[in-house]
Amino acid sequence: MSNNHHNTNRLTSAEMGKLWVAYTGNTMATCVLSYYLQHVEDRDIKKVVAKALKLSEKLVNNIRDIFMQEKFPVPIGFTSEDVNLGAPRLFADEFYLHYLKYTSKAGMSIYAIAIPIMTRKDTRNLFIETFHETEKLINEVNDTLMKKGFYTPPPQIPIPEKVDFISKQNYLNGFFGDIRSLHALEIAHLYDDNENNTASKALLIGFSQVAKNEKVKKFMLKGKEITANHIEACSQMLNKEHLPTQPLLDDLVTTSNFAPFSDKLMLWHKIDMFSMKIRSYANAASLNGRRDLGVMHGRFMVDIGKYVQSGANIMIDHGWMEQPPKATNRKELTDNKE
Repeated sequence: MSNNHHNTNRLTSAEMGKLWVAYTGNTMATCVLSYYLQHVEDRDIKKVVAKALKLSEKLVNNIRDIFMQEKFPVPIGFTSEDVNLGAPRLFADEFYLHYLKYTSKAGMSIYAIAIPIMTRKDTRNLFIETFHETEKLINEVNDTLMKKGFYTPPPQIPIPEKVDFISKQNYLNGFFGDIRSLHALEIAHLYDDNENNTASKALLIGFSQVAKNEKVKKFMLKGKEITANHIEACSQMLNKEHLPTQPLLDDLVTTSNFAPFSDKLMLWHKIDMFSMKIRSYANAASLNGRRDLGVMHGRFMVDIGKYVQSGANIMIDHGWMEQPPKATNRKELTDNKE
């Protein structure tokens, strides 16, 4: 007996959602990377940017094919109208590498979570292939960062002398009493937080310089303030343990105030990436053992939640926010019954 509820030929809600967000995000990426490619002089960095652009274009085309095959309305996403390839340079070549690492980590997170919940083999294979290609891209980005001397590695700590066990409740202390030093996982996530936020802050500086709409400009400036506060808080945690932090990337932004991107694209980009920060901070909170770190990451998530909501309101007010696929509203159907 057939069961229509488990028809593997139709796209499931999970497949619709993940394909929709991957398509929209990568149409944005093709605009941004196409512009970067117009203003890159270093041959090694140009090669990496071109590879990233090719990967985004390939994914957009593959998803569009699936949508058309399923008679699924293809999202508008972002088009040539959202980028001005003739705009002056806004960022230095080095920034492109930091940007690609920052955004590729977010992409890998989306693709990795998608793979286990894909029902159809074609969509699952698409995300598996994209995940592996993005993994290769990040490796190439890291290799190029190290080759150019732009890479700041995570802090070094001593190798343990022996296997040990936690024996006292004060292991969880963070505000008062005997506070232990940071363990490796906590350091790793503080490092990752700062790596993401230094790239995010430079991007916000650039976007705030070129935004035309006053509300969008204020949104970018507010994001810069939030990000600077988060960088300072994470850096203080590391510095208390005499551990180094990454340098800021603010100087990699030029003085141009000529917009290469539409306000819609810049606003959506930062809403999207700040939303991904919530996941990153939640991962950090789940792997820490000190109360002060847990409270700090919890506060970060509240900051981001309020900020993303304010950005979404601007998108909605301007008619820029596309509707993701949604379930049937049964109440609405009932209320509208004649």
